[in-house]
Amino acid sequence: MMKLTNSLRRALAAGACFAALSGAPAVGQAPAPTSSIDEAVKAKADTLIAQMTPEEKAGQLTQFFYFAQFPSNGAVEKAIEAGGMGSVLFVTDPSALNRLQKIAMEKSRLKIPLLFGFDVIHGLHTIFPVPIGLAASWDPSLVEKAQAAAAAEARAVGLHWTFAPMIDVARDARWGRMVEGAGEDPYLGAVMAAAQVRGFQGRGLGQPDRIISGPKHFVGYGASYGGRDYDEVNLSDSELWNVYLPPFKAAIDAGAANIMSAYMGVNGVPAAANPWLLSTLLREKLGFKGFVVSDNQAVQNLVTQHFAADREDAAARAVSAGLDMEMNPPMSKAAMSSLPDALKTGKVSQAQVDAAVRRVLEAKIRMGLFEHPYVDESLTEKRLNDPAHLALARSAAARSAVLLRNENGLLPLDRKGVKSIAVIGPMADSERDTLGPWVFPQNNPKATTVLAGLKAKFGPAVRVDYSEGVRMPQRAFTSPFATLDPRPKLTPIDPDAEFKRAVDLASKADVAVLVLGEAFDMIGEVASRSDFSLPGRQQELLDAVVATGKPVVVVLMNARPLDLKDSKVAAILEAWYPGSAGGDAVADLLVGDAAPGGKLPFSWIRSAGQAPYTYSFLVSHDPTNANKRYWNESNKPIWPFGHGLSYTQFSYGNLQVEKPTYGLGEAVRVSVDLTNRGKRVGEEVAQLYVHQRYGSAARPVRELKGFQRVSLKPGQTRTLRFVLKPEDLRYWSAASQGWVQDETKFDLWVGGNSDADLAGSFEVRGK
Repeated sequence: MMKLTNSLRRALAAGACFAALSGAPAVGQAPAPTSSIDEAVKAKADTLIAQMTPEEKAGQLTQFFYFAQFPSNGAVEKAIEAGGMGSVLFVTDPSALNRLQKIAMEKSRLKIPLLFGFDVIHGLHTIFPVPIGLAASWDPSLVEKAQAAAAAEARAVGLHWTFAPMIDVARDARWGRMVEGAGEDPYLGAVMAAAQVRGFQGRGLGQPDRIISGPKHFVGYGASYGGRDYDEVNLSDSELWNVYLPPFKAAIDAGAANIMSAYMGVNGVPAAANPWLLSTLLREKLGFKGFVVSDNQAVQNLVTQHFAADREDAAARAVSAGLDMEMNPPMSKAAMSSLPDALKTGKVSQAQVDAAVRRVLEAKIRMGLFEHPYVDESLTEKRLNDPAHLALARSAAARSAVLLRNENGLLPLDRKGVKSIAVIGPMADSERDTLGPWVFPQNNPKATTVLAGLKAKFGPAVRVDYSEGVRMPQRAFTSPFATLDPRPKLTPIDPDAEFKRAVDLASKADVAVLVLGEAFDMIGEVASRSDFSLPGRQQELLDAVVATGKPVVVVLMNARPLDLKDSKVAAILEAWYPGSAGGDAVADLLVGDAAPGGKLPFSWIRSAGQAPYTYSFLVSHDPTNANKRYWNESNKPIWPFGHGLSYTQFSYGNLQVEKPTYGLGEAVRVSVDLTNRGKRVGEEVAQLYVHQRYGSAARPVRELKGFQRVSLKPGQTRTLRFVLKPEDLRYWSAASQGWVQDETKFDLWVGGNSDADLAGSFEVRGK
């Protein structure tokens, strides 16, 4: 095995490997690496590059999937030994990782370690709420801790890298991959992006129990036509800079060491080979210093997209544009394998190839893989089953849930008055649906269902009956993940008899809890939907149970606004896909052992026909009719962005802006009093919105620019303070083709959602 130089060893001992000496890193700190470390890492990489053949360089830029259940007949092992593979994806068995790594470290010519990656989206073995749910917590500290726990489990099996967070802004709820992001708002998205990067990576590469974070997809994937996965994207400069780039800038500033390029074309040019996107914008303007990986097959698909002539042309274009590594299906013909020929024909320069290889090698060096390439298998089980992770997952699920409706104070349930509960619905006792998408059986994830959680919460003193009620329908076409993550097989039922049984149970119970939504494979990649109705016969079941006249609580598991057809349901709790401890967390919330405090990270629109939609729209020439754009229904969402109820009541007052006028570049200070006027401890997310009245461009009616999640005792008042920094008041203007801060007047609002009505104002003037 090739050893590190003494100078590099000393540099890393002072920097990236400091955590081994200092213990667990402090949350939220990410100091930049010192110049001495940078120089030593580069020198080590350059020493290796000088010894590499063109084929070995192409190998470092190639990543392959490896599935244990689909043997490659030794092709993977042979490619590793020949130096033809720099990274492996989808292996999570530590013994298998060590076996493959041993081939690289003992049999390959240059002994360069493999980089192992996996989609650790919201947990590995312990599953946390899906990312849109974590965003609904409006609690970046919680999100950071959750992803740090996920990183620890990933590292425990030998992984080094995750393709997360997904930080695409999603304003079209038809798009299935919105489940992986933070919703429609760039400010909230930026805060959550930075929190996740800090959680995955810590203070720098090479820390124990942390992994490389790979934010995706650069850039604009969430704006695909019709909310359809993989379709083209056309973005104005204003949308690109003001909406879609802020989360990426925040992730880069937090230290993200990898970026994944998008599949699709952006304004006509595929993202995987767009030099303006990957070099000018990402590296020069945003300051990204790490390596860029393509999404699966995106380099090969440059040919499919009628952009490149062949694989050789595709590889040359991608590397020339600034892409560093190609992700590939299991042992397909990688485009990067054509790089040696492209070098000979002059389609790509030696300097461009070496730059890409250097960035990949530097990541491996900083991760400490040359000295510590293997995982200690004896510690894996203990780290995967850390009880603190499950406790954190339970807290995260409770803090992510959003109480959408609670008429007549039905929730929390009266534990003394309730003697029987009917738990009904196709997701009520489904472990797989409770976990959500991007969870794989190979990692042995477990979940507590809502049924199990309620039984444990109430014990034998309360009768808890269960009926599936209806079955989830199959998707219109097979999911590409169906082989890796199939739906569990269910015992056949008589559909009509089970439906009747569910309604009968509800009619005899003190309260009915219906767990409804979309199956785990109805959301995510290649899972867009053209309507928001409840799949299958769920709406029919809901209406029949409501018609019994018994109190009904609906618990939703989903990640987009669903159309419940104006059902007269007393209480609706949005639980998302809550993860391993989801059932216990829902039970905690339903009885009041946990206080709901989550808020919607998107506007809950009335139908798919209203998508795309955002609360942050521009004022039209006819603002008085802004909510009357459709002749058949209101354009106003059912619940606004930021909406979420509590078991208590909050009031806002005494809004103060420090002074009426500020100079350009000056921070604006705002304070407001928040009071808990109810009889229970509660949590509220106070949100600050601004609107620029005039300037070099028209600005949205409201934009989120600050928030705080706080807990208050009954009768308690707390003064909250916000600071609007100069960058919060600037924007990218198409008129000047750059960032501007205008001399203008601003309106601001503080409250519990984007319809907040406690208002103030201030003016910005030139100095």
